[in-house]
Amino acid sequence: MKLKSSSIFINDLRLYARHGVMEQEQRVGAWFLVCVRVHYNIYRAMESDSIRHALSYADVVEVVREEMNQPSRLLEHAAGRIANAILDRFPQAMSVDLKLTKENPPMGVDCAGAGVEIRCKRKDDNV
Repeated sequence: MKLKSSSIFINDLRLYARHGVMEQEQRVGAWFLVCVRVHYNIYRAMESDSIRHALSYADVVEVVREEMNQPSRLLEHAAGRIANAILDRFPQAMSVDLKLTKENPPMGVDCAGAGVEIRCKRKDDNV
């Protein structure tokens, strides 16, 4: 078998955080949903069935939690920090897809959420 692509993902991680442009948003906080996909070669983990060869979901969640605990005015900034931290912490990670949604943001309308999606890859001088 030849592995064409692989990743781990975490969907709808719900965290309370203090991100927002308005002072009230940073003081009171709000609920956020984070979806993250980390692309890496899972072949060794598939073959060995050993956690030593896998990228731990729990470790990725811990990185997301740490970064979400640091207030940002913009979701773009928070999302960039999270993706950067994942790429820094896990050398086997090739790229990160991240969706950060603020539930019911203060926009004067009722909506399930608004946010940002990013795709970041490791810097590679050869590309």
